[in-house]
Amino acid sequence: MKMLLMVVFLISGVSLKADEEKSIRVFVALCDNATQGIVKVGEKIGNGDDPEGNLYWGCDDGLASYFKRSSKWKTVDAVKNPAPGILRRLKFRHADGGLVLTADAYRGAEMKKCLLDFEAAVASKEHALVAFIGHNGFMELQLPKPKPVENNPTATIALCCLSESYFTPRLERMSSEPLLLTRQLMYPGSFILHDAIESWRKGGNRTAIRSAAGRAYAKNQKISVRAGTGIFADLEAK
Repeated sequence: MKMLLMVVFLISGVSLKADEEKSIRVFVALCDNATQGIVKVGEKIGNGDDPEGNLYWGCDDGLASYFKRSSKWKTVDAVKNPAPGILRRLKFRHADGGLVLTADAYRGAEMKKCLLDFEAAVASKEHALVAFIGHNGFMELQLPKPKPVENNPTATIALCCLSESYFTPRLERMSSEPLLLTRQLMYPGSFILHDAIESWRKGGNRTAIRSAAGRAYAKNQKISVRAGTGIFADLEAK
């Protein structure tokens, strides 16, 4: 009997491990006319203190709106002001299981905190994927280099202008393999992240993920797929 119980326990343990959900963390720096070096947008969508009206959170292509509309994701939790500098937190679970996505909306003036928290999440090795969305704050900010990390399995995505140039050296110090970076000025709508995650979830390599992102960008911006794909760095070619 003891032997039988032990076998059942071991089998159950394997099953639980197999069913373990992967964590995705997303850090959204709200668009902010007042504090960020951006081309000014409309007053409402460029108010970094108002998540619901913000370009990167509450607007149609913002993370909160886009993922809530998606049939692929179900909202499981929503919190206001979960921590200093963070105005909203949303938690989603993938409809097919296996993935939990937690996204934070940072006050526009808290760009430095947002970037540092993004890098801390990458370095923690606690998440399968960590993503940043917003203005490329590294264009103005001088932040200390992240501490070196070895054997880091965490994948990363950075959706902001010219992220390949600015993020690559920092991600390399943390031994993180980027899945998707940009090489041009661009609009970081959350439709890109949504489709990139779907490709990654299905086992797509970086070329497939880039193609998915390019198609999504082309559709949104009404440009050719070739032009849309060109927004993103060809990481497999490096």
